[in-house]
Amino acid sequence: MNATDSTESTATPPASGSRALIAWGVHIFTASGAVWGLLALFAIMQGRLGSAVLFMLVSLGIDSIDGSLARKASVQHYAPGIDGRRMDDIVDYLNFVIVPCVFMVAAGNVTSPYWVALPVLASAFGFSQKEAKTEDDFFLGWPSYWNVLAFYLWLLELTPWVGTLWVIGLSIAVFIPYKYIYPSQLKNKPLRNFIGVTGILWAFVIAWAALNRDTASAYFVTEASLLFPALYMGLSFKLGGLHRG
Repeated sequence: MNATDSTESTATPPASGSRALIAWGVHIFTASGAVWGLLALFAIMQGRLGSAVLFMLVSLGIDSIDGSLARKASVQHYAPGIDGRRMDDIVDYLNFVIVPCVFMVAAGNVTSPYWVALPVLASAFGFSQKEAKTEDDFFLGWPSYWNVLAFYLWLLELTPWVGTLWVIGLSIAVFIPYKYIYPSQLKNKPLRNFIGVTGILWAFVIAWAALNRDTASAYFVTEASLLFPALYMGLSFKLGGLHRG
């Protein structure tokens, strides 16, 4: 068999128009997360922190499902010109790092705006490491959920000193090679579904608390919502551990 025959026999069949359209639609869906991040920044600039939380939650929701959609749509085959992983990292760095850092400064959750340089730098390295996700589908190092930290610092009205200590501690945690669960990649399907459902409920509770801060504070709604982050950390400690690779 000559070289030409070999190329023809292994060539990827051309993508159908409808499948390619679906694949491009998934990429647009992923990219739209950046638009919600931009809307969150606009809301922060206008002092509408409750609205900013809602926009941040929408972008978080997009990030939680776009990977599954990309796999189902076979975007690597039907839209091969776009690197979906790179796009996802770019959008995530905006929404999980830059937007919440601006939010924390605007909300007065740190003693100086310069402290947020730590998560910006730490997460730049965290997102760029070759093994940001391990072969057994865990995040390696604290996965830069700065948006979650921003929610709680604001909703719980913690002092700037407390916020600054959290920022410093979690910036260091980005570099500690501990494995944290990747919810959508959990091998145990019932557990994966449970995390998904409770995550959706958590998002609705945070959204309600952001729009009703006084009532949420009076009835300890925000404090109760900490059960979900506690569940995430507990499963990470049980199923993860220090990376030995």
